Amino acid sequence: MKFDLGDTVTVTDDEMGVILARLRPYLPTYLLAMEPAPYVGLRYSFSPFTGREEGPARPEASYDDPALAYVRDDVDPVEHRLRRAARSILDDVYRQARELWKDAAYVANLRDVIKDAPARWQAYERELKAVDSADAYLRTPEAGREWPAAVCRLVDAHKRLTAAADAFEERAREIARVHEKFLYADLGRAAALEAAGHPTGRDWVIGSSYEGHYDATLTTWVRRHIQHQEDHLTQVSRLSGMPTT
Repeated sequence: MKFDLGDTVTVTDDEMGVILARLRPYLPTYLLAMEPAPYVGLRYSFSPFTGREEGPARPEASYDDPALAYVRDDVDPVEHRLRRAARSILDDVYRQARELWKDAAYVANLRDVIKDAPARWQAYERELKAVDSADAYLRTPEAGREWPAAVCRLVDAHKRLTAAADAFEERAREIARVHEKFLYADLGRAAALEAAGHPTGRDWVIGSSYEGHYDATLTTWVRRHIQHQEDHLTQVSRLSGMPTT
């Protein structure tokens, strides 16, 4: 049997045995198996990562091992091919392991910062519903009979909504930093939140984080939403002659 490792490198069963013997001191304990991939290269199986471990990295000693050191093809074509294949396998093992570990670390970091974010988001949704309900009530005939009180209730609802949005934004800021840290993980944001135990997290409004700067998307939208309602109320009061308070 021959192993096609890509990049025009092919080795036999016997040669693979030689390669694995050279690699054995540097292969990680969490590597469970390796087998030919369907088309080219090898497929590796690893023990599950928790994301709390040290990130996988090729051992420094492997770079100084004479049995893996580069040798020119015109000097020793057999050793050139064997060592090239060995280095390729070793790099692949740690590259694939790191990708899996990165996903696990992404999820573990999210679990650390989410905390009571679901409860804070639910509180925000309740307050948003209350604000829109209070705003809608101002359009009813009944509101005209208690206009100042109805407007006051809207103002109070605005304050509660702002506080709820600010509270969720505290969690969103930390979640966004984790998203930024693992920007290049294979897991997408929604998938990572689901893996962390929060599938409804896909609906959360999380701002973007970049180099320490956080874009507070939710509180910005809430301010605009409140301002829109206040502007409408001001215009209605001006045109109708109704007091705003």
